[in-house]
Amino acid sequence: MAPVAPRSGDAIFANVERVNAELFTLTYGAIVRQLLTDLEEVEEVNKQLDQIQDILMWKGERWRNWGYNIGIRLIDEFLAKSNVSRCIDFKETAEVIAKVGLKMFLGVTANVGNWDAEGTTCSLILEDNPLVDFVELPDTCQGLYYCNILSGVIRGALEMVSMKTEVTWVRDMLRGDDAFELQLKLLKQVPEEYPYKDDE
Repeated sequence: MAPVAPRSGDAIFANVERVNAELFTLTYGAIVRQLLTDLEEVEEVNKQLDQIQDILMWKGERWRNWGYNIGIRLIDEFLAKSNVSRCIDFKETAEVIAKVGLKMFLGVTANVGNWDAEGTTCSLILEDNPLVDFVELPDTCQGLYYCNILSGVIRGALEMVSMKTEVTWVRDMLRGDDAFELQLKLLKQVPEEYPYKDDE
C-alpha cells in the first residue's frame, strides 16, 4: 500500500525551510508600496499583483505576472515535497490547497465552503493571513486588494496541474470585511498534452 500524505500539512510545514515571517511581511509590504508609488493607480496595482499576460517595465526590470509566476514555480516544490498524489476532482484539490498548500508556504490553513451545485466554485476562508501583519490601508488605497498576489499564486499553480481557474477576493479584512475569503472557480479542466505520441 502506498504511503498516505500528511493531509493537514503540519508535518510538511515542520520540515520546510522558512524565512523570518516579519521579514517576509515587511518585504512584501515594501514591494506593494513601491508598486503604488510607481503605478499611482490602485486598480493597476491590483492587476499587477495578480495579472496573467501583461509585462510591465518597472525600474529597468521586467516584472511580469507576480502571483501567477510564483504559483507556476511553487507547484513544482509543492508536488516534490508534499507527497500528495493526483487529486480526483476539484473538491479534493480545494481541500489540498486549504490544508496542505497554504500550510506549507504560509503556515496557515483555510476552511473550504460555499460550494455551488456543480462543485466548480467554492470559497477558501483563511483563518489567518500573515501578509497583513503591520498593515493598515490609507483612505486613498481602499480599493487595493493588498493580498491579490495569493489569487495569482493559486491560479498559476492550478494551471500547471491542468485546471483553468478564476480566483478572486470576496472578503478582505483590510477593506473592513469580517474575514479573508478567496473564491475559486473552475473554468475548465485542460486535457493533458504529451510531447510524444504512443505510436512513435
